[in-house]
Amino acid sequence: MAMGGNDDERGMMAQINVTPLVDVMLVLLVIFMVTAPMMQQGVQVNLPKANTKGLNAQEDTVIVSVDKTSRIFVNKDEVPEGDLRQRLSDMFATRSKKEVFLKADAGVPYGDVVRVMADIKGAGIERLGMVTEPSKH
Repeated sequence: MAMGGNDDERGMMAQINVTPLVDVMLVLLVIFMVTAPMMQQGVQVNLPKANTKGLNAQEDTVIVSVDKTSRIFVNKDEVPEGDLRQRLSDMFATRSKKEVFLKADAGVPYGDVVRVMADIKGAGIERLGMVTEPSKH
């Protein structure tokens, strides 16, 4: 007498059990649904495309620059860091086109650039463009 039983009764399953897969996918879906609204708190930036023509500089274009020592300039005038938001608010109080271009030195710490971007957005600027130099590839 064989104790193992009959091979026909206890054969290998040829079907894939998808229940664990569905469970994992549902958990991931819930996690992404909960975390997605939290990711919207960053600073929104309209970045220019890499392979396009240069922008035509207009007379009323405002350029905020951050040099390698983290000094802030609006066009060519130096502005203390705490005054940037108010200065931009005053400049754009009567303008309908609220657009600023940001130029930052490559050696400036990332946190300093983000603080400047937050001040620009806090001043009510609707569009923020990042000025870069074309790559030399």
